[in-house]
Amino acid sequence: MTNMPIWRIRVATPEDAETLSLIGSATFLEAFAGVVHGQGLLAHCRTSHSPETYRRYLESGARIWLAEVEPGHAPVGYALTCTPELDQAKDGDVELKRIYVLAKFQGTVIASALMRNVLEAAQADGHKRLLLGVKNDNQRALSFYAKNNFETIGSRSFDVGGVIYDDFVLARPLAALATT
Repeated sequence: MTNMPIWRIRVATPEDAETLSLIGSATFLEAFAGVVHGQGLLAHCRTSHSPETYRRYLESGARIWLAEVEPGHAPVGYALTCTPELDQAKDGDVELKRIYVLAKFQGTVIASALMRNVLEAAQADGHKRLLLGVKNDNQRALSFYAKNNFETIGSRSFDVGGVIYDDFVLARPLAALATT
């Protein structure tokens, strides 16, 4: 993208559930169409990216940051942290469940700004590590996480529409925040 629009990141609220659902589905389809079975993608979007799913996350204490651009605060990405749902989690961990940015805005400052918000909030909340799961062949995401000091600590199976895929589980100590 040559002309970066005016952008902002703000904390999402339950009123943003429909928006989060749309951007979550759009970015998931954009990232995995042609990689993951089409019907599985659609089923995953209907369940894992439903407005109700986002409302439940927010009601349970998850934090979501929404990235928007002008004109009109168009949503282009978001990051979601929650209580860890990964087997490798320990006391003091928090999970980066999702950090999604539309392809048109990847490679801009938006993903880094979302990550900075996540790291600052997790450290301020007293968490010791930030965990995440990522498809094991998603090289673009793996490169982004490596640049942000994440290391592989294990693996998991991830079900998308009844088909099992392999993910890496990554972690980043939050004490490393001062060195970025």
